[in-house]
Amino acid sequence: MPLSEHEQRLLAQMERALYEDDPKLATTLRGGRLTGGASRRFGLAAIGFFIGVGLLLLGVAQGVELISILGFVQMLISVTYVISWWGRPKSATSAQHPSGQSPQGRRAKRGGSVMDRAEERWRRRSEDGL
Repeated sequence: MPLSEHEQRLLAQMERALYEDDPKLATTLRGGRLTGGASRRFGLAAIGFFIGVGLLLLGVAQGVELISILGFVQMLISVTYVISWWGRPKSATSAQHPSGQSPQGRRAKRGGSVMDRAEERWRRRSEDGL
C-alpha cells in the first residue's frame, strides 16, 4: 500500500530532521548500497582476485613458481584496485543529503578543521564542568 502525499511529506521532513540532528547516524542508517559503477568495479576486482587464486593454486599444484607469482600479483592488483577506489571521495552531486546541501557546504558551515572542532568541544566541556 503506497503512502499518501501527506505521509510522504511527513516522512521526508522526519528524514531531514534526523540528518540535521545526527548526520553520522543518518548516514549509517541509510546504508551503503553500491551504485552501478561501483558494483561493476567491485565485480571486476573480485573476478581478478579469483583468477589470481586459481593461478596461485595451479602454480603450486604444477610446481611452477612463475605461475604462482603471477597469481599472487594478480590478487594484489585486484585488492589494490578496490582499495584505491574505495577511499575516493564522492562527487559533490552524488554526496548530497536530503536538505540539498553538499558535505563541503556543511563542513564550511561548521567551520574549522577537525582539530579546531575538537578543541572547541573540549573547551565547552571544561566550561560546563566548572
